[in-house]
Amino acid sequence: MNFQILSATLLAPLAGALLILVIPREDVRAIRRLGIAFACLTLILTTIIWAGVVQAGAGEMQYSERYPWIPAFNIWYSLGVDGLSAPMLFLTALLATLSLFYSARTIETRVKEYYFLFLLLETGLFGVFLSLDLVLFYVFWEAGLVPMFLLIGVWGGERREYAAIKFLLYTLVGSAAMLLAIIGVYFQTRTFEIMEAAAKGPFSSPDQWTVACIAFWAFFVAFAIKVSSFPFHTWLPDAHTEAPTAGSVMLAGILLKLGAYGLIRIALPLFPEPFHYFVVDVPIIPVIAVISIVYGALVCMAQWDLKRLVAYSSVAHMGYITLGLCATAAGIGMLDSEEAINAAASGLNGAAMQMFTHGIITGGMFFLVGIIHERTHTRDLKAFGGLATQIPYYYGITMVTSLASLGLPGLAGFWGEFFVFRGTVGFIPVVASIGVLGTVFTAAYILWKIVQHVFLGTLDQERWGNLSDMEWWEKVTMWPLLLIMIILGFYPTPLLDSFNSALTALLQALP
Repeated sequence: MNFQILSATLLAPLAGALLILVIPREDVRAIRRLGIAFACLTLILTTIIWAGVVQAGAGEMQYSERYPWIPAFNIWYSLGVDGLSAPMLFLTALLATLSLFYSARTIETRVKEYYFLFLLLETGLFGVFLSLDLVLFYVFWEAGLVPMFLLIGVWGGERREYAAIKFLLYTLVGSAAMLLAIIGVYFQTRTFEIMEAAAKGPFSSPDQWTVACIAFWAFFVAFAIKVSSFPFHTWLPDAHTEAPTAGSVMLAGILLKLGAYGLIRIALPLFPEPFHYFVVDVPIIPVIAVISIVYGALVCMAQWDLKRLVAYSSVAHMGYITLGLCATAAGIGMLDSEEAINAAASGLNGAAMQMFTHGIITGGMFFLVGIIHERTHTRDLKAFGGLATQIPYYYGITMVTSLASLGLPGLAGFWGEFFVFRGTVGFIPVVASIGVLGTVFTAAYILWKIVQHVFLGTLDQERWGNLSDMEWWEKVTMWPLLLIMIILGFYPTPLLDSFNSALTALLQALP
């Protein structure tokens, strides 16, 4: 098609950000309306893209754009989208739109700068999911750091500067390692194109095994830091706790997924043998995944700050993504039977499903934390109790979202975990058996800490007797997320088919 819809989607939030710069800062209403309008535009465009990808065949790159960027070094402005990246584009646009809509009534200081940075952040996130060139991927990977750093550092809580700097330093360390690995891949393959480099197999000769492992770990650590896998997770609770509500939504809903997307799109195709080796022969990665799942859930049980609890839950839930990738990596070299192929595909599909559903569910959880904090000015779970009768609408929405988070069948959170364990049991059953403990601990902290301490028991009439229920705009913020949780809980097939087409093509390209 003549209309370059990927570039239009990528540049739309950037155009909105630049237009905001020319609006007088006193005209807050115009700034908010313009920011929300451009976010809605990207939501429409990403919906069209996803529908077009599914219709044309989600297993292949669609709407591809490729133009010379720095020809002397064979660097291209190369964009494409398939059944893996299209849902993530939609998720990014949806959460950004809801976040800006919610922020219109909660952000009162430096509104112009806030909306400018938020749209810049959205541009960087889109770029990561659309890039097919490693250098372009890296540029957009870095482009999202500064807006999020400032969103935390300017509009965050009391320890916002510490949390913002910690977030930036952690991610910069990973980025530096990834940049060196990208340069190494280029010298081996003479290309920065992701799929072309994967087809050529960098460092694939036996005498380059050590270098291949080093390059693999450079990518893996960069992505694991962003995923917040143990032991690279310590930046996450601080960043989440201090970030403004919308910042936490984007951080949990999308930024963590950049690491998972990188593992699927780059680390696995470029380095299948090292990935297999460190899953099966030297099982470091499964251990990291299982510790993240179990440790993250246990730490949640020790938290009394509601926002910090939800933050640590992301460590556990993102561990399922790594575990699903372990199932696929374990099957490399053994994909000669239908059962092995099904197990490998199941693990990879489960990881992708978890990426999407975690974004919906945890994004909703952070909105709900923000809603109650705006009213009570506390996140201390010990301060609550008996709120179910006082704010029944909030109670109902929180119950559905919490049950989706613990993986209750019939809600969206169930399917990602189900497919992950379906794949993992086929190759590494011991790891799967340990990892399933995370689901038990998740149910424990959701029911004990959130349901019991916030909503059940006796209401403190003196403190919360006049607490108001959700406003209409808070309901509108949560309705789309709630609807997706329920629809995907009963009928995940459209999303699963989109992921499966792309990931099957990825599996077929592996040795």
